Amino acid sequence: MPRPWTTVDRVDTPEGLLELRQRGPKDFVIVIDGRVLMSSTAVRTERAVAEVACSRLTSIAAPRVLIGGLGMAFTLRAALDSLPAAAQVTVVEMNPVVEGWCRGPLAEMTGRALEDPRTTLVIGDVAQVIATSRAPALWHAIILDLYEGPHTITQSLDDPFYGARALTVSRRALLPGGYFTVWSEERDPEFEERLLTVGFKTERVPPPPSGPRHHVYLARVPAPTAPPAKSSPGSRPRTGAPSGRRQK
Repeated sequence: MPRPWTTVDRVDTPEGLLELRQRGPKDFVIVIDGRVLMSSTAVRTERAVAEVACSRLTSIAAPRVLIGGLGMAFTLRAALDSLPAAAQVTVVEMNPVVEGWCRGPLAEMTGRALEDPRTTLVIGDVAQVIATSRAPALWHAIILDLYEGPHTITQSLDDPFYGARALTVSRRALLPGGYFTVWSEERDPEFEERLLTVGFKTERVPPPPSGPRHHVYLARVPAPTAPPAKSSPGSRPRTGAPSGRRQK
């Protein structure tokens, strides 16, 4: 018989009762309004949504990464494991009780990721943090690991994370060449179209052959291309062997 779940902590939220439950030393779930949001024994998606972006930032000496949603901190751990020592990772979490869980009963499972000197935790709304991002402190990557990924209900223009307006704001908060990643329970062609419409180049990472069959969307802000060199008035293109004249 499976061991029964015990409630470690709970708090009322606008979305319902948020609970941390445990039934073994490393077996936890976070539940809201009776629905399981995440489990410590199934974290492949949480890791993948960070790794697909952060693994592409290895050539940047001090990348700045924004993560929306702390959860059990497995996404944060995956980002830190993929980033250089000078990276800066800001995590935005709406519920302060989740910070206590990640510093307390969940801490050892992620190597105390919140205590990493590269980590800054902000209690607040990640949509507002994205909207108030300004140059020069823009992001090399924005990673959303929220309770829900894009789906039919999030197709509204005003959806705060996955609607066209929100995606436009996220694109503006990224540096040229920056990455935006989210997970989705199933493929969402409408979301893919919105990413393209607001100017992202996109790639969908298919689910693994085993485990939760979630998709990860990787969207990139195109890097600017250098304009072609202009010839000076009256000059002619060089052809053949160079002349003996020195070039300035």
